[in-house]
Amino acid sequence: MTVVHPIARAWITTGGTGAQNYDEFADDAEITAIIEANPHSALGIEMPHRAPESLGKSFLEALPDAVARLTEAKADGSYTPAEQVVVLYRITAPGEEPAYGLFAMVDTDQISTNADEPGLVIRNEDVFIAKVRERVALAEALGHLLSPVLLLQTGRGGELHAALAEAAEVAGAPAATDTDQAGRTHAIWLLGPGPEQDELTALAGGGELVVADGNHRSLAAQTGGLPRFLAVVTTPASVAIQPYNRLVSELTATPDELLDRLRAAGTEIDPIDGPVEVPATGGTVHLRFAGRGYAVRLPHDQGAGRLENLDHALVERLLLREALGLDPGDKRITYVGGDYPASWLTGEVDAGRAELAILIAPVTVDDFVAVNLAREKMPRKSTWFTPKARGGLVVAELPR
Repeated sequence: MTVVHPIARAWITTGGTGAQNYDEFADDAEITAIIEANPHSALGIEMPHRAPESLGKSFLEALPDAVARLTEAKADGSYTPAEQVVVLYRITAPGEEPAYGLFAMVDTDQISTNADEPGLVIRNEDVFIAKVRERVALAEALGHLLSPVLLLQTGRGGELHAALAEAAEVAGAPAATDTDQAGRTHAIWLLGPGPEQDELTALAGGGELVVADGNHRSLAAQTGGLPRFLAVVTTPASVAIQPYNRLVSELTATPDELLDRLRAAGTEIDPIDGPVEVPATGGTVHLRFAGRGYAVRLPHDQGAGRLENLDHALVERLLLREALGLDPGDKRITYVGGDYPASWLTGEVDAGRAELAILIAPVTVDDFVAVNLAREKMPRKSTWFTPKARGGLVVAELPR
């Protein structure tokens, strides 16, 4: 029996509500600007305290505003209801192969976080508990889920990809489309009860599902006692992993002291002449201080496993914890996903808004899959999958 199910009561966008997910931003001001430009954006519901008319309120204080916005969106025709549906999902862009997925509900009791915990849904990263608490509070206040967890089907991904592509090809005009900030077109089609729905949910739940995006949302489903959570099940052929970099707003040591501590930890450091970019391959990270950059070759521990030797794990341990004395959750650290180019990070340093940019090569898909199937946890904020599933297209109403 599959762990992927139809959405009992869904609210489907009629257009204009699609949004980046709440955790895709390096700057909160961007969220406010997006909501101001498009008041129908689901971001106004997902991040109510960042909406222009709610600024100054805390997240919890702004929850009634989120409830009011969702109620208004349903009343004004921004969403239309549907029952017992799954939703075909296709993302297209010039020069890119189409990406496919399936909006559906997934059993929360299938989430596994270590090798001793059974379950087909593998959550793979450490999380920030404050963010989890916010997601729990939002779901409880709204009684709806707007932002899906992105799950990678590792067992029958090839079959699922072919079936989704074929289904979208013959589905006719989409129920709605949305264009994201990168110019990609997101299209959705509804599938009600029947053999095609049964086939796709069986394929979507036919092997281990790895959380590619939405670790906080999946933990919030557990913490909040939800029997199922909203997900987009996608395929390996539909995604790529982009860099996930770091900005440090305030150093606890001078740049020279930091470099000396890194050398003492076994790294090799060379200056970079010219622009500081994301490294082409793993094993080296690039640092940008004001006016200067360095390539830092990380030590490889032959006695350690694949996980401990990942660049993101070494940066967290050697640079952030040991050299700077910073916990990874420290507010001075900003985690910056692949939608932001290296020039943006180095520009933040040059403008004085940060003192250090840390540029890290993307995790390989092979490493990601191997670590997850071993039921080990990836370093937090280490994988930025693209294309991202869009929030606000399909809303799942929770049973009361």
